[in-house]
Amino acid sequence: MRTLKQITGAITALLFLTVGTAQAEPIESMRNHEPNVIEEINPFDPNIEQILEEFDRIYEEETGQPSHLPESFIDEIIGFANCFRNSCAVWAQVVKSTQRMYLYVNGSLRGSWLVSTGMSGYTTPNFDRHPDGRIYDRYSSRKYPGGDYKGLGNMPYAVFITGGFALHGTPQGNWSKLGTRASHGCIRMHPDNGYIFNRLVRQYGKYNVWITVQ
Repeated sequence: MRTLKQITGAITALLFLTVGTAQAEPIESMRNHEPNVIEEINPFDPNIEQILEEFDRIYEEETGQPSHLPESFIDEIIGFANCFRNSCAVWAQVVKSTQRMYLYVNGSLRGSWLVSTGMSGYTTPNFDRHPDGRIYDRYSSRKYPGGDYKGLGNMPYAVFITGGFALHGTPQGNWSKLGTRASHGCIRMHPDNGYIFNRLVRQYGKYNVWITVQ
């Protein structure tokens, strides 16, 4: 009989196979000179909490889905809440000096890809913590409709660290900028990679996930 670790490992492997290679590097033909599409969320906004609450309301009304992962007291009881970095089921390590994210699942490196952290004046802070539980599949930006990605808005598959800081996919106009500092403080990635991370967070829950930004 398979163990729980074997089963979850098989599910994770299937997820990676379904998405394919996940566009670990932007395809050369997609590198273009479209203008930088800024996210609607500015995590440095002093009113960010009120803004996020409004986004939560819109997201739930439009999708019928909760804007936060359910709280799991079982995880806390059996000790998952005490995991740290590579001891967690999922660890996302973002290295700002190289603009690259490393994704570890059950202690093994499962992927690495280019990201964009905050540009000058919007430097992404360092983090070392569990995500806060806010998670979106899509946000249809009204302010920047030109940055919409397949109906998912310009922040598809967002996983929030704390406040308005999130890891998320970005529209095609920004793919050529991955590997450079270009965001308002969030961590951008190709939407295929955003999908992988978002689904792993949903699968394992916030207490089994660790995010390091350094």
